[in-house]
Formats: sequence, structure tokens, C-alpha cells
Amino acid sequence: MIIDFHTHTFPEKSCARIVDHLAHVAAITPYTDGSVSGLLSSMKEARIRYSVTLPVMTRPDQVEKINSSLIENAEYLFSEGIIPFGGLHPDYEDYKEELKRLKNAGIRGIKLHPAYQNVDFDDIRMLRILDEASSLGLIILVHAGIDIGLPTHNFCSVRHILHVLKDVAPEKLILAHLGNWGCWDEVEYYLTKAPLWFDTSFSCGKITPLSDSSKKPYRTELLSFEDFTRIVRKHGTNLVLFGTDSPWSSQKECVKLLEEMPFTQKEKDQLFYENAAALLDLKG
Repeated sequence: MIIDFHTHTFPEKSCARIVDHLAHVAAITPYTDGSVSGLLSSMKEARIRYSVTLPVMTRPDQVEKINSSLIENAEYLFSEGIIPFGGLHPDYEDYKEELKRLKNAGIRGIKLHPAYQNVDFDDIRMLRILDEASSLGLIILVHAGIDIGLPTHNFCSVRHILHVLKDVAPEKLILAHLGNWGCWDEVEYYLTKAPLWFDTSFSCGKITPLSDSSKKPYRTELLSFEDFTRIVRKHGTNLVLFGTDSPWSSQKECVKLLEEMPFTQKEKDQLFYENAAALLDLKG
């Protein structure tokens, strides 16, 4: 079994437009159209049993509408192999009730994206969400590190994360992109062995530039096999989750990449599904 802990889908009517816009902002190639059906087709090709989908709330007025849609469709999505997370915006005032609503509906976690929400991760508005979500036992997955489309400021730097660990210490915190995208030297020095999880999304291999854009990606080279393997083992293969960031990476290619890495079969089992299944409390 394979569980992809980091994917994105968008509303059916607007997914193609949204993905095209984001692809041109970052100058990178998407691998699906961003629809649920596109993700399911990708999962089938890659032999992925479950994918966690992560919404990004760019405005506080989106919170209730997007979460309500996720709650309404959660049972169907799960039957198809999709596990939807909810989301919050740091400027959403009734955050405690919204987190309780997600928890009561059986939603397992939330996604935060400091860069798209224009708030540093250790801002008090984020800290209060982290504290409440943690008290409810919700998983918190955060975009960590530079965003390829917004590279001028790191809204979730290693320094911000260390502040969060000291001030809140959320129990189920996942840092996307192997701890901090583009800042992996700092990750290896300061965050390996910290009481949190990494996901592997968009952290190893190469980025494919968008062919019909004159703009170049912020960077195209990610971690080498050697550097990736070292950081994962240093942190602990029991605290790392396989993720792809679909549609921004090919799920099939990401599976192949990890299968070819010099991990033992036990380590691959942990990365591909055991850690995720335990964290998500999946039965069977």
C-alpha cells in the first residue's frame, strides 16, 4: 500500500484555470488538471491507495465554504481513496468553533500555508490556531520553507518553526517539503530529531520548467539521492511521510524515485504507508 500525504485538488469548474495560473506563477509543469478525477487517475497509475488532499485558504471568507464542501463530500472521497484535510486562515475569527466543526465531522487534520496567507508561521494568529488544533488532536500540515512562486520571503523558516516548537509544541505537526523547502542545510542542522514529521513532497530530483513560459523557475535542482537519504535517516524514517505535491509532481515518478533509493524494505514500508497509516489512524 502507498499513501501520498501531500496532494491538492481544486473545484471542478475552476481547477484548470487555477492550475494554469499557478503553473505560470511558478513556471513549473503540472501533471494533472487539479480535479478530483485527475488525481484519482494519477493514483491508479501510480498504485497509490490513499491521497491526502490539502486546501489552501487565501482569504478568511473562504474558510466556511471550502470546509463545508469537504465535510459534505468526505465520505464519498474516502470511499475513492481521498482523505480530505480542512483548512483555516489566520484572520478567520471563529477559529475555535471551526476547528471543532472539522473534528466533529471526522476530518483528520488541517493545512496552513503561511506564504499564501501572508503571515509568518510564529505570528500569534498562527500560534492560537496551532494550539487549539493540537488540543483537539488534529494533524497540522504546514507549507515549510520558501514557496517557489513567492520566493522573496520565507514565511515558515526554520527560525519560525523553532519558535513554534518552544511556544506551542503541537503534537502532530508535519513540515512539508522535507522540513523547509530550499533550506535543507538548516533543516539538517536544527530540525532533524525534532518532535515533528516531515513529508517528502517536492524535495528530491528535478523540477520540470513550464514549456510555454519565458519565465524560469526559482530553482530546478532539488536534493540529490544522497542528501535526501541522509536527512531522512538523520531525522528518522519513522517520522517521514511520502508526499508528492500533486499536481506539481508526477505521483508515478515520485513512487519510482523512492523505490530506487537506497533505503531498506522496512524503511520504504515506513515511508510509503506505515507512518501515515498510524498518524491517520487507518484501519486495515
